Amino acid sequence: MRDFKEYNPVTVFVYYAAVVAISMFTMNPILHIISFVGGLLQFMMQKTDDRVRTHIWYLILGLILCFIRPLFSHNGATVLFLLNDNPVTQEAFIFGLNSAVMVVGVLYLFRVFSEIMTSDRLLYLFGRVSPKTALILSMGLRYIPMLRHQRRITRDAQTVLGINKDDNAIDRMRGGLNVFSATVSWGIENGIITADSMVARGYGEGKRSHYSTLRFKKRDTAIIMITALCLVPVIIALVKGSFDTVFYPLFNIAEPDIHAYLGYISYIILIIVPIILKLMESFRWKFLMSKI
Repeated sequence: MRDFKEYNPVTVFVYYAAVVAISMFTMNPILHIISFVGGLLQFMMQKTDDRVRTHIWYLILGLILCFIRPLFSHNGATVLFLLNDNPVTQEAFIFGLNSAVMVVGVLYLFRVFSEIMTSDRLLYLFGRVSPKTALILSMGLRYIPMLRHQRRITRDAQTVLGINKDDNAIDRMRGGLNVFSATVSWGIENGIITADSMVARGYGEGKRSHYSTLRFKKRDTAIIMITALCLVPVIIALVKGSFDTVFYPLFNIAEPDIHAYLGYISYIILIIVPIILKLMESFRWKFLMSKI
């Protein structure tokens, strides 16, 4: 069993499209909690350098989404307290908390998706459908880390030369503008060089050929089938109204029935598929290492 990163881009795209769609287009708090926990666990299993910073930013965003709703929306029958003669209701707070869990969970899933779907895999996925769009997308994703790296180099170089000073806010702002201007100039120059290189290599002349080492294998078919099978109970529960949730005027979630339980279990199975594959690959690696 392989890690999820080694699966075909079509398989990865279908899987994450299904997982994110369920979370984004429903208002059921239980589904959002499952999505949040699954996305967090998937992200924790990825080897990223800015993991702590990502958690901090997502926590701040979640708190903002959680508290901004009850401050500006005063719908709901259960008043918790008055703030400037405006009622802060329990229903608005629950709605804000539910929205925060949904958004942060989806952001974690998108972050994992961006780690798996590199520029070459995106080019493979969309290259035959829209080659120009795929090329622009892959180049844009490639330039983001390059610009960040170049900004760091420019800032460090100017700091060593004594150009940037951090004596006060004005100096920091002036130094930041200098770094930004130099980085943008480098990006424009690098873009022109890339365009000239593509023209020199015959880009746009005749029909393009495609080459890729990625192949659609039996394991990809198995993952897509698992995704489809897990989607069926969720869709049935949605159609039957087993996931219906009402926030105003009183918070009320539909009484769980057999369709709801099957839908929750199916979504849990779907969300932990990459986690199971990662654990199985880790155990397999440790087992093989123990045999050496």
